[in-house]
Amino acid sequence: MPKSGQVGGRARRRAAATVVSAFVGTFAALLTAAGCGAIPAAAHRHPSQGAVAYWNRSRLLGALPFIRERAAPALGQSAISHIAGPRQGLRIGALFVRASGRDHFCTASVVASPGKNLLITAAHCINGGKGGHGYRKDIVFIPDYRRGQAPDGVWTPARLLVAPQWAHSSDPAYDVGFVVLQPHDGKNIQQVLGANRLGIDLHYRYLVHVTGYPNSSNSPITCVNWTGKSKNAQLEFDCAGYTGGTSGSPWVISFSLRSRTGTIVGLIGGYQDGGNKPAISYSPLLDAAIHQLYRQAEAESRNQDDLGPGSMPF
Repeated sequence: MPKSGQVGGRARRRAAATVVSAFVGTFAALLTAAGCGAIPAAAHRHPSQGAVAYWNRSRLLGALPFIRERAAPALGQSAISHIAGPRQGLRIGALFVRASGRDHFCTASVVASPGKNLLITAAHCINGGKGGHGYRKDIVFIPDYRRGQAPDGVWTPARLLVAPQWAHSSDPAYDVGFVVLQPHDGKNIQQVLGANRLGIDLHYRYLVHVTGYPNSSNSPITCVNWTGKSKNAQLEFDCAGYTGGTSGSPWVISFSLRSRTGTIVGLIGGYQDGGNKPAISYSPLLDAAIHQLYRQAEAESRNQDDLGPGSMPF
């Protein structure tokens, strides 16, 4: 079940930072191995006219997760999330969408790209997958969203991108999506917020910062803990409070308190759309196949001057 709702809290355990190594060389080898036979994804041009006007304060505050509620947290959990301080989630925001006539939201974050205009989130946040009626409608991104307020503006997509394996089959290994944003007030999102790098997933053991928007509050929560390997061979992160709404929350390593940036090695999604218990969250592996999708998103991010029909800037 996806996590996409309002926000909750929990404190976290801290430990020494882990450094990701061998990204570049191993990525090249994996991409060579996985590239043959991989199915290319086609970007979806997102009609944005009217999306900003649609999301008035009442709709923002009333948006729901795609699931009604995740199960209660386990007793004795070693880590508990807490409300993120002002600007602590500088690269993240709430992603509001309309699906099947209802208002929902997830979490998305800025990932580095040539066009400086790219978000990463869970695929199920922007595309319904198998039998899910395609891409979501009236999508907006509100960075550092809190209690109906948009301190850095309301941003609209130009293009959306998920892998065919997700769009056609809801394959949890491909529950990763990208959003190319239109400029806002003459700037791109990365120029305003900065961006995290995207790392290739070579391991299961990381110390990660996870910040996102659950359904029990209107502010982001954050937590730090170690990841491990789940029984489904995905990444697992144990920390209480990650209820609906946190789908798409980035898992960031080598996090700098000074720059508020780091490297994304996962996001809440994948198995059970990220997990059906708020104390246990999952992530697909950001392997060579996901990085191929990212390369396609990078190419789309370069085309911001060619938005085309249905993607006109406000």
